[in-house]
This record gives sequence, structure tokens and C-alpha cells, in this order.
Amino acid sequence: MEKRFHMLESFNARGDDGGLYTVCGYEHLARLDGMPHDCEWQPTGVCEYRLATGEPVSSDRAGALTILGRGIKLRRESATAAA
Repeated sequence: MEKRFHMLESFNARGDDGGLYTVCGYEHLARLDGMPHDCEWQPTGVCEYRLATGEPVSSDRAGALTILGRGIKLRRESATAAA
């Protein structure tokens, strides 16, 4: 099975360390082995967040984001604050 990411969104988030981070949300897509290469990619139902640098970000049921391995909690910047 071939797999790839499809970016759904990106946004700025402020860390509890004061830093500004770009967070990207991806869904996982897959194509089964043996299918023609022109066959469409299908969503797997799995999504994840990563920083623009590639570091993984966890999301809990309430939507709180934390940079894994560093424990920095992130808060999404409002669209008006980013403008």
C-alpha cells in the first residue's frame, strides 16, 4: 500500500514559551497495491498535526495542541491577530 499526506490547513499558533509556530494539519491518504497508478488516493480517516519544521504536534479531544518531545502548549492565533 502506498501512503502520502494531504495538507488540510495551516495556521499560526503561539506557544506557552512565547514563540510563534506554524502548524499544519494533514490527512493520510492511501492507494492499495496492485491498483493502477491513475487510481485515486483514498482518505484513511487518520489526521495529524505537525509544525512546518516537521515536528509532531499532539491534539487532545478538546483540541489543545502540544509539541511532542518539548511539551510546549500551543494556542491558535486568531485570524484578525495574524493580519
